[in-house]
Amino acid sequence: MKQTASICAVEQVVTPDYALYQGDSCELIRAIPADSVHFGVHSPPFEGLYKFSNFDRDLSNSEGATFWEHYAFLIQQLYRVTMPGRLHSVHCMQLPMSKIRHGAIGMRDFRGEVIRAYEDAGWIFHSEVCIWKDPVIAQQRTKSIRLLHKQVVKDSAISGQGLADYVVSFRKPGDNPEPISGGFEAFSGTDLDISREAYDRHAAALRAEGGQPWPFEQWVSVRVWQRYASPVWMDIDQTNTLQYRTARDEKDEQHISPLQLDVIERCIDLWSNPRDVVLTPFLGIGSEVYSAVKMGRRGIGFELKPSYFRQAVKNVAEAVTKGSNDMFEQVA
Repeated sequence: MKQTASICAVEQVVTPDYALYQGDSCELIRAIPADSVHFGVHSPPFEGLYKFSNFDRDLSNSEGATFWEHYAFLIQQLYRVTMPGRLHSVHCMQLPMSKIRHGAIGMRDFRGEVIRAYEDAGWIFHSEVCIWKDPVIAQQRTKSIRLLHKQVVKDSAISGQGLADYVVSFRKPGDNPEPISGGFEAFSGTDLDISREAYDRHAAALRAEGGQPWPFEQWVSVRVWQRYASPVWMDIDQTNTLQYRTARDEKDEQHISPLQLDVIERCIDLWSNPRDVVLTPFLGIGSEVYSAVKMGRRGIGFELKPSYFRQAVKNVAEAVTKGSNDMFEQVA
């Protein structure tokens, strides 16, 4: 990947297939040329919920109006660097309210706040998908009384459902100069058999009834699309995340929550072509760039926290050693 000469990062790793920069994304992104990014995906700090580091510039340390002013600048820059007609996807969730912090137990519409912030910057609200999460696991992790069965018995006026994840996607106005074409060849998720053996069984049964099966490649693509087109993704492997243990930093009050690779891979497969540039302004431990490189795209990521950046460098390098170079040769 050609390095942008004006980027001034604390540390950087630049290869033909990816560029990772340590520093403030609000500063670094200004060196990215306008209309040069094909697709973007990220999971922003969920305002007021978690702290990721002690850095003053860390967006997770901003709350209220300060958070949205900070994030709005980045949203505008994402708009600037994205090609016309192309998309950026944001992973988010609704946020819980607590009696101690908010004065009441309930929830706030963080997903809606994100959507309005992107629309204010000129983006078109393109699509959204809800991602199912196990409420039992959520209760064990968060200890929320909303999810306790004993609270239902005591007073269910306080009880409520678990909080799902969402991917909300936005399109920059204009005509897409490079169509995203071609069918699906692989599936990211659980419980879908698209093997040749499964196709042969399907084809044999269809022929026995007098039908004519699609060609194998079309059958695969249609089956995958039927899953991806669902407004609720219930087939995400919640454990399919990057390794992160060495990214922990004892002196920080911090939270590591890598986004599932299934989610990232679906978005990349849906909204980018091989060799496209995929950008994430919150690199974390590298999940988005890892997936991009593994799938034959080129990735750019910014990360403020040194320990996260170091782990991202290791993780993304592993994507290359797993055979992504062969993919690049195939699509060159």
